[in-house]
Amino acid sequence: MATLAVSSIFSERSIRRARLGSGLVMFVFATLHFSNHALGLISVDAADDGRRLFMALWRNPLGTLLLYGAIFTHIGLVLRSIYVRRSLVMPKTEMAQIVLGLAIPLLLIDHVIGTRIAHSLFHFRDDYEAIVRLLWITAPANAVRQITALVVIWIHGCIGLHFWLRYRVWYAQIAAPLLAVAILVPVLAILGFIEMGRTIAEPAYEGTVDRRRYEENINARYYSDPEAQRQIAMIRAGLYGSFSGALLIVVAARTRRRWKERVDQITVHYQSGESIQVPRGFTVLEASRLGGVPHYSVCGGKGQCSTCRVQVLSNYENLPPPDKLEQSTLKRINAAADVRLACQLHPVEDITVVPLLVPATETSLPANSQETSPGREREIAVLFCDIRNFTTLTETRLPFDIVFLLNRYFALVGNAVEQAGGRIDKFIGDGAMALFGIGNSPEEACRQALAAAAAIARDIEKLSAELSDELSIPLRIAIGIHTGPAVVGTLGYGRVRSTTAIGDTVNVASRLESAAKEFDVALVISEPVALRAGADVTGVESREISVRGRALPLKVYVVSRDKTLELFTGKN
Repeated sequence: MATLAVSSIFSERSIRRARLGSGLVMFVFATLHFSNHALGLISVDAADDGRRLFMALWRNPLGTLLLYGAIFTHIGLVLRSIYVRRSLVMPKTEMAQIVLGLAIPLLLIDHVIGTRIAHSLFHFRDDYEAIVRLLWITAPANAVRQITALVVIWIHGCIGLHFWLRYRVWYAQIAAPLLAVAILVPVLAILGFIEMGRTIAEPAYEGTVDRRRYEENINARYYSDPEAQRQIAMIRAGLYGSFSGALLIVVAARTRRRWKERVDQITVHYQSGESIQVPRGFTVLEASRLGGVPHYSVCGGKGQCSTCRVQVLSNYENLPPPDKLEQSTLKRINAAADVRLACQLHPVEDITVVPLLVPATETSLPANSQETSPGREREIAVLFCDIRNFTTLTETRLPFDIVFLLNRYFALVGNAVEQAGGRIDKFIGDGAMALFGIGNSPEEACRQALAAAAAIARDIEKLSAELSDELSIPLRIAIGIHTGPAVVGTLGYGRVRSTTAIGDTVNVASRLESAAKEFDVALVISEPVALRAGADVTGVESREISVRGRALPLKVYVVSRDKTLELFTGKN
């Protein structure tokens, strides 16, 4: 049991969570610190007032332990991740985050020594007046360095935050406000620093402050005592040396491992004909990246999605067993025994695989890019609608008249869907498919889908009355709506690409549209749609229908045209 507990604590998932948690602590610290700088736009005193609250939060024993524990944890785990990576071939955004992250300690060590360490050891008063005066007047080159550090820290943190949140359903809704904040915080911080520097440099400012207090601070032991200067020099050398040494150890360890791996390689064969030689211990995904073989990996190779999965065509019985993280992902997608995650599979002998989600091979999609979305699972609502007896309606009409009728019909369907908050997925003949919930909750998606259905039913009746003299029979609509999980992603070829949904939910919605024709009604919705939308279905006929691929029947509500308008346009 103790072994299991230890392995759980030091599992890859736990390590990633520790890295994320420590990064979030530092990001909160940076956000508050930069916001404090922005108060300099008001006055130096305002910035110092904010600084007192900031120091109360972070310069107590608990805040100090939390911050510096997060710093050393994050740096250690980042260096570990660089070593663990068997290949440094990666998307540009990941590479940018690593490079910026490694630059941060080199940019900040002097600043930490001149503030926190000088304050703790020599009682240097590191308030805004002292620090800005030093950076703006005494050593302006250091001011440029600090501004650079501010920008690097903020970009590094924002990239990490984006990687963490990018596949949350709600992230798309707040991405624009977050982008505005991400731009404003560093800009206001830099402007606040500049304004404080200009204020302090003004001759008139000298008459408003206690100059003697500042001179005492400058002449403190931190500056005047040779022994203090020697201690500071040792601390500086120790910090720079420790970080540089740790980085060199990682580089040396990687070089040694690479040298040893040259004589111990395996070959990863692909069904398309490529063969990539890689050191034993590399993952299949790393082999694909090294060889320039297009291979999806939405989560960045962390085992948190299944888009990199491959089918093993040879010797899958001899592969290392999947770990707990890979097992949970494979179980979730009901993968066959010969299907593995390429980012987690470390083959120990030659292997032949075929990626199950193959990216486009067009020149516009370079190897290792992630510009197209292979899809991610979301809870959505799907609406299918179709004109009933369309063949009868059009068999005696001219082709141009049919085109006119379809365009009018598509216009009213598209308008109803967009007004309700959904998006048209595609038009198929005289049918249409619409998606709801791409950027909101499943409950809101169901309400939107029902509102769109009511609008379509109302508008199709108006169109029928308008064209009554030209139509042999009235226009009638059949609509089916279902909700549930579906994979939403970009499909297509060349310029013909669109976001669509695939999965059982789509199939069931299509089946409900067919059921509406069979029952001779305007609308059939599944029970989950009614429940999530909070619709009052009292008095509405319910039935159970069989759906291909489902063992149990599905309860649905069969809604006439009049009842559709009553239920979902607020007339109930």
